[in-house]
Amino acid sequence: MLSVVCVEPGKLTLEDRAEPALAAGMAKIKVRSIGICGTDFHIYEGSHPFLQYPRVMGHELSGEVVEVNAGSALTLGDRVIVNPYLPCGSCVACRKEKPNCCTNIRVLGVHTDGGMTEFIIIPEGQLYPANDLSFAQAAMVEFLSIGAHGVRRGEIKSGDRVLVVGAGPIGLGAALFAQIAGGSVAILDVNAARIAGAASLVKGAKGFVLGANTDAEIAQYTNGDMFDVVLDATGSKRAMEASLKYVAHGGSCVFISVVKDQITFDDPFFHAREMRIIGSRNATKQDFNHVIASIKNGKIPIDLLNTHTAELKDLPSKLPQWLGEQDSLIKAIVTLD
Repeated sequence: MLSVVCVEPGKLTLEDRAEPALAAGMAKIKVRSIGICGTDFHIYEGSHPFLQYPRVMGHELSGEVVEVNAGSALTLGDRVIVNPYLPCGSCVACRKEKPNCCTNIRVLGVHTDGGMTEFIIIPEGQLYPANDLSFAQAAMVEFLSIGAHGVRRGEIKSGDRVLVVGAGPIGLGAALFAQIAGGSVAILDVNAARIAGAASLVKGAKGFVLGANTDAEIAQYTNGDMFDVVLDATGSKRAMEASLKYVAHGGSCVFISVVKDQITFDDPFFHAREMRIIGSRNATKQDFNHVIASIKNGKIPIDLLNTHTAELKDLPSKLPQWLGEQDSLIKAIVTLD
């Protein structure tokens, strides 16, 4: 079967690998669509903190069930979405029903080979029905679930003022689900083109482009109160630290992004606001289900998020090209026949 392998930073190759064999509790999936994530770009660039090479990347996956064990609840031909976070099921986090931060978690395409290949074996419990979604739409559920989980971690409620820092795909997902939760949403980014694109997708959101006057503009916009919840989706140490200054007294800052660095803050500033700093990692089945329902109910402009496409065989040339198209790229989808 055809597989795309990141052999080392900056080097993708096409390889012909043996198809995986079915195992107990697993289902064999023919991969049909793959979303390209910031994680994949970081792996390609060599900046991901949890990775060993070579690696088959790809964790935003949809596919078709092609082989199951006897007694499976799945049916051949079922269209499925893959939850790529593989928990151990027994650690302290799993016992608290938080498998998304399992102490022994394996993430497809990061800790173990992922879905940039024709066939993959997945635990049945990590497969969710795609129902009426297209394969491309189904491959976008995972990245939207990251934002939905961050919104849930922030406990956003109706009337909250919410600032999303970072107008990339995860930030857009967070902004959309913050609106669904009833928040009044603003988005901050260093890139004016990204803010313009966000405004066309997240209707009614206020956009701020980071500059010399941004802090004053935000203070005026919030009447000096700042934001009840700040969601950082930048993956930038500098931005994550700066996000804290936009949190209102009694408010919360949710770090959806992760960076290979140390984050510091001014303790008197933090304590004066009785601020909460919250980590948000991955997503759970609850978030996947929320995203699927929101797409089916027409609350997410799902097809507008898919800005770039390619076939798997062309990915070694396309992925480096997409790195230079960040102004216009929201979500690239790789397809397999």
